[in-house]
Amino acid sequence: MDIEFATRLGHLAPLAVGSGLLIFAALHDIAARTIPNTVSIVLALTGLLLRALDGDLPTSLLLGGIVFAVCTACWLRGWMGGGDVKLLSAAALFVPHALVGSLLIATTLAGGVVAIAYLIARAAARRVSLAVHPTPRSFLARVLRAEHWRLLRGTPLPYGSAIAAGTLFVIFAG
Repeated sequence: MDIEFATRLGHLAPLAVGSGLLIFAALHDIAARTIPNTVSIVLALTGLLLRALDGDLPTSLLLGGIVFAVCTACWLRGWMGGGDVKLLSAAALFVPHALVGSLLIATTLAGGVVAIAYLIARAAARRVSLAVHPTPRSFLARVLRAEHWRLLRGTPLPYGSAIAAGTLFVIFAG
């Protein structure tokens, strides 16, 4: 077994963990409009492990810090949610430092797709009325009912889904 293959094999478990965390964060953000802090923390730690394995930890820490500082400024202006700040900063540590710019572009494009989808869904939600029934029993039915309510009231987008999509795209296509 050569050293490069062994190194790549050592990346598989952290990549699988990080990918699962990103998918969980996206689904949780869609369902509850929150991203658990533990997801961002474990994703950041997983990213630190990957960057240590790659040998580019200092550069990744610098870029992750810059992303966090810029996103925090956006949060202070009300342009981003706190969970999104933490998730995007953790994602900047998760991807190789050379791909952080691609991550930001991919996340922005994915955010545009999410925004367009929500504009279309909002228009459709205004035409569809959910009949008043007792509280739905299944989790999916409750999420759909809550999403219908959010669409009608124009609540913020689940941007964690865009961050997850952009990160996964960069990791697996970049």
